[in-house]
Amino acid sequence: MTPSTTHAPRRTRRGLSAARGSRARAAPARRRRLGWLVLLCTLAGVAGAFALGVGPFGDAVRKITLPLNHEDVIRQQAAAKDLDPALIAAVIYQESRFRPRESSAGAKGLMQILPDTAHFIARESGGTEFEIPDLAIPDINIRYGSWYLRYLEGRYGDDGLVAAAYNAGETNLDRWIHDAGGKASFDLQEDIPFKETRAYVAGVLEKREEYRKHYAEELGL
Repeated sequence: MTPSTTHAPRRTRRGLSAARGSRARAAPARRRRLGWLVLLCTLAGVAGAFALGVGPFGDAVRKITLPLNHEDVIRQQAAAKDLDPALIAAVIYQESRFRPRESSAGAKGLMQILPDTAHFIARESGGTEFEIPDLAIPDINIRYGSWYLRYLEGRYGDDGLVAAAYNAGETNLDRWIHDAGGKASFDLQEDIPFKETRAYVAGVLEKREEYRKHYAEELGL
């Protein structure tokens, strides 16, 4: 009887200790799983807000992914030149993401205007005191870019064709339209041979719709 009463309690204590150790080891794992679950739920909510463009977070993300600056100038130029302000904003986005810069080809400012084009605009619009460094000024750059969009609208009468001419030039677009049998049969994806221009046109038209949807008030739509 003595060995039985002596060793049984020790086996019980070892069992209790092992169980406690197992529970102690399981607790961090449960906390990690809970943490991952919370993180996934948070990310799902963020993704939903981004996709729907709702809530403060959706607004903050949109300002990064779909920026809009100088909306007062865009509104003024759109009204003055009978343009869709969302088209102006979309061209600025496609050209510079609203970050003024100079390209390797020498295009300048928000709307990436080439010096030769700028001189043509200045000559046709009466900008007698214009100088190329003026293109670094957002107000002037948007004014000149909007004038050129209005000019292209007058020639082609279609936002897709306007975007194609803005990117590839009138000479190229005129040749493509001729080869396609005229504007009525021209297809923006099938009849533009330049991959870059096809992507540019698609991007402008897509962003035009997004600016209409998300910035109607800011653009005066």
